[in-house]
Amino acid sequence: MEMNLGIAGVAAITVICYLIGEVVKVSPLDSKFIPTIVGVFGGILGVVAFLTGMPDFPAGDVLTAIAVGIVSGLAATGANQVIKQLKK
Repeated sequence: MEMNLGIAGVAAITVICYLIGEVVKVSPLDSKFIPTIVGVFGGILGVVAFLTGMPDFPAGDVLTAIAVGIVSGLAATGANQVIKQLKK
């Protein structure tokens, strides 16, 4: 069974951004900034993944890497909401 490392890279960005969001949640910063913060960090991590030559990363240029990173970061916010709703 071959693992698609591109998907693993996107999942890694999402998990890292989720953890960043959790840190922001317990910080003095207002929680309304969490989606913006994880989106920015996701974009940065997307560029890092692209520039380090992560195998099968789903981006062929820097702009696409930024977009993939931002979407991955914002997916962390969505994952947080899914977990929050399932707990209710």
